[in-house]
Amino acid sequence: ALKEAINKVHIKHPAYGHKRLALELKVNKKRVLRVMKIFGIKPPRRKSHYYTTRSTKEPHKYTNLTKGFKPAKAHQLWCSDLSYIKHQGKFWYLATIVDIFTRKVVAAQMGKSHGSELVFQTIGQAVKSAGQAPQIFHSDQGTEFMAKVCTDYLEGLGVKISVSDKSSPWQNGYQESFFGKFKDEAGDLNRFETIGELIEAVYSQIHYYNYDRIHTKLKMPPAVYAQL
Repeated sequence: ALKEAINKVHIKHPAYGHKRLALELKVNKKRVLRVMKIFGIKPPRRKSHYYTTRSTKEPHKYTNLTKGFKPAKAHQLWCSDLSYIKHQGKFWYLATIVDIFTRKVVAAQMGKSHGSELVFQTIGQAVKSAGQAPQIFHSDQGTEFMAKVCTDYLEGLGVKISVSDKSSPWQNGYQESFFGKFKDEAGDLNRFETIGELIEAVYSQIHYYNYDRIHTKLKMPPAVYAQL
């Protein structure tokens, strides 16, 4: 019976491992893991790679403000990053901003290039969607994020800019983790014939992440947690 229930959940949530399955089915995670091993059940979707930004060589004043910082409410800390999506032999880029307290994706934008304009548009979308700016905006030292158009805009809103140390991707681990899981769960994006279908699938996957997919730390979807 549990095997059947697991297979049914995997239809809607094809990347759920035993922890999320246990939360969804409201059963012990060890029992779920045991049944998955017995029947050789594995999540239908898993593993990908993603684009990493190039660190700026220009001097700047920003440091990592997230060390030891734990947000106590929404919009205290936003983290952002870029990833590539290879579709039909061409590269597209996805910029996202995640609120670290709620784990909700507050903004996402796709583009043909990974320049500062894509990042700037994503920041603007996040501020408009949230109705406010964050206290701290964190990213790596990629040239896209360190562009003057982006830093000037954030500082004009009174935002403190935080950056990871060079060659320290783990200091933006929330976004690293998000993109890893996002691509795992989205599956082979080359299954879509047109760019329109691809873009629709990407935004649908982000909606799924925010509103339907259980976050293991929150034990509920981010958008649900944000309403508590």
